[in-house]
Amino acid sequence: MIQTDILIIGAGPTGLFAVFEAGLLKLKCHLIDALPQPGGQCAEIYPKKPIYDIPAFPEVLAGDLVDNLMKQIEPFQPGFTLGERADTIEKLEDGSFVVTTNKGTKHNAPIVAIAGGLGSFEPRKPQLENLSYYEDNGLAYMIKDPEVYRDKKVVIAGGGDSALDWSIFLADVASEVTLVHRRNEFRGALDSVEKVQELKNEGKIKLITPAEIVALEGANKLDAVQVKRGEEVTRLEVDAFIALFGLAPKLGPIADWGLEIEKNAIKVDNSLDYQTNIPGIYAIGDVNTYPGKLKLILCGFHEATLMCQSAYQRIFPDKRYVMKYTTVGGVTGFDGSKKEAPKAVVKAIE
Repeated sequence: MIQTDILIIGAGPTGLFAVFEAGLLKLKCHLIDALPQPGGQCAEIYPKKPIYDIPAFPEVLAGDLVDNLMKQIEPFQPGFTLGERADTIEKLEDGSFVVTTNKGTKHNAPIVAIAGGLGSFEPRKPQLENLSYYEDNGLAYMIKDPEVYRDKKVVIAGGGDSALDWSIFLADVASEVTLVHRRNEFRGALDSVEKVQELKNEGKIKLITPAEIVALEGANKLDAVQVKRGEEVTRLEVDAFIALFGLAPKLGPIADWGLEIEKNAIKVDNSLDYQTNIPGIYAIGDVNTYPGKLKLILCGFHEATLMCQSAYQRIFPDKRYVMKYTTVGGVTGFDGSKKEAPKAVVKAIE
């Protein structure tokens, strides 16, 4: 059985940053994730997608953010159980928890932090004939490597942030980008909407609204889509059709753990430490909900920080700690090695 101080379910950005904050408190972490590598959606779905709201990074690729987080937590030597899903949880007499994966791997810890993001997810697919025939044959529901679309004719369908962001990004990659949305209004960030309109005016993006894709064409692979706008149907020759209608999230087995659930998210107490209705179990990042919740990576980092403070107090109720800040110190790893980390926050334990 794997023993640790904090068992983190989910190895996305929020879960990874929790390792750093816990490490500063000399708490050991182990992470479980159903994906075969750390990073969550940032690594699996859009590693090449730029992120603009990480402090000190005007722009950072999602994959690079994961790489930086992995480097940041390296001194604290976290353990990983990857490619396995957290299935069941049991509370022992001593108050600790045993979490067992779908492959039977058991983990024991006094603290469980659920950082599962949106949980398991499936792409929302358009209702079109022969859809499965074109999947991975010209039709995609997510973008992992934008270079696949270099000098290609691309049609993107959707009205959220992903559709807008990828239309903007691919405008400098693809030979032609057409964005199709069933409404004139978009659900994405205002800045992205304005940027798409700007690129349209410059002739770098073709914008068709209100409209929808009604049919796919191609004998051996996708080579055209039919776009309906009003009563008119237009045939567009394409190399790729990317349907970005979002993801349908599911909590999976975690939903059966006795936690208080609201709209497919775990309710937490945000007045202090993001603890669930079960003492010792926390939920941080996109997986949780509370009044005023914002699903931002930045907010997940903040929640992870406060969670670790609370976890330390639960594990060591008779100890106190003093927070100290330094701009010249480094981070000491569990093996005693010193990693220089200017501007790092160092917490001295008394």
